[in-house]
Amino acid sequence: MASVLQPLKVLSVASCTRHTATVIFVHGLGDSGHGWKPVADILQGDPGLSHVKWVLPHAPTRRVTANRGMEMPAWYDIVAFGADSDPPEVEEGMLQSVRSLERLIANEVSEGIDPSRIVLGGFSQGGTMSLLTGLTIEMKLGSIVVLSGRLALKSKIKTMLSPHAKSVPIFWGHGTSDPVVKYQFATDSLDFMKSQLEIITIDRKLASPTSGGVVFNPYPGMGHSTSQQELDDLREWLKLVLPKDSA
Repeated sequence: MASVLQPLKVLSVASCTRHTATVIFVHGLGDSGHGWKPVADILQGDPGLSHVKWVLPHAPTRRVTANRGMEMPAWYDIVAFGADSDPPEVEEGMLQSVRSLERLIANEVSEGIDPSRIVLGGFSQGGTMSLLTGLTIEMKLGSIVVLSGRLALKSKIKTMLSPHAKSVPIFWGHGTSDPVVKYQFATDSLDFMKSQLEIITIDRKLASPTSGGVVFNPYPGMGHSTSQQELDDLREWLKLVLPKDSA
């Protein structure tokens, strides 16, 4: 018998003004939604983002092979750190998390938020899951945000791609010194997306809510973390794709 998909527990940060847009931000391995609340609070403090509600989901606890089988919050199993492949058991967890994130998006839509006013993003595992979900979900989102993530399920992603995947604007930030999700994983992902999925990398100056493509932001010397410059760039990106004046 198939297991019943349990709803994710979430931390919600209400908008400061009338709620007309939502950012769903997905944390990395071993973290929780609480870990990104300070970032949500800071970005929400910008008057240009006061209309944005933040939804910060908590990953379920599961065994992580690369951590000697220890149980911890994780969106999918990791067989080996530094690997860029997705064994069948990892794929199963990924697809389960995709369904969970799709449910969160559907919840926002049911509350009256148009999918074009929803951004799905995350860090590390969360960034990887946001990219996989955003490229395959039937609804066209306002944007996908990938921080220190990679493209997953390369062997089958082409068959899973939604009709809207090429037209969703994507913000991608990655440190050049990342030892966990290596910088090359990001550049290899971008090359694959261009050659196999026809999703191109574009200049930031050409980005718009309807442009599609990836705006790639490398951060010299940054490891598996974020930085003030990356958060400043993310702030401006969210103001671009979730403009207050069009709410």
